[in-house]
Amino acid sequence: MIDVESLVQHAIAARQRAYAPYSNYFVGAALLCADGTVVYGCNVENAAYPSTICAERAALVSAIAQNQRDFVAIAVATKDGGTPCGTCRQVMSELGIEMAVYITDELGNFWTTSVRELLPYSFDPKSLEA
Repeated sequence: MIDVESLVQHAIAARQRAYAPYSNYFVGAALLCADGTVVYGCNVENAAYPSTICAERAALVSAIAQNQRDFVAIAVATKDGGTPCGTCRQVMSELGIEMAVYITDELGNFWTTSVRELLPYSFDPKSLEA
């Protein structure tokens, strides 16, 4: 069973670590792995804008580096409850299409969706089969 409130609070806390001097749009993510591990991510902007990494991808990449491969849920915290960008949706679809996604604002007001709902008809490894 997912402790959604706790996961949301972890994402809100991760948001405080973000480095966003250009957009001032701070994002935090808390990724719940199947073994109960929670991996954090925050957005890290760069003056060379394409070098910026989003909180969701930061959490996923960090989890992979920690040898995690099975993801249950991710909470994403922004000031206003903004949803993941298209690039993050694509990465989440490859690594956890069935993952629950909790979108929260800075006060902890959240709603629930899934990666599949955020990116229907996603491009996945099967799309590359000959």
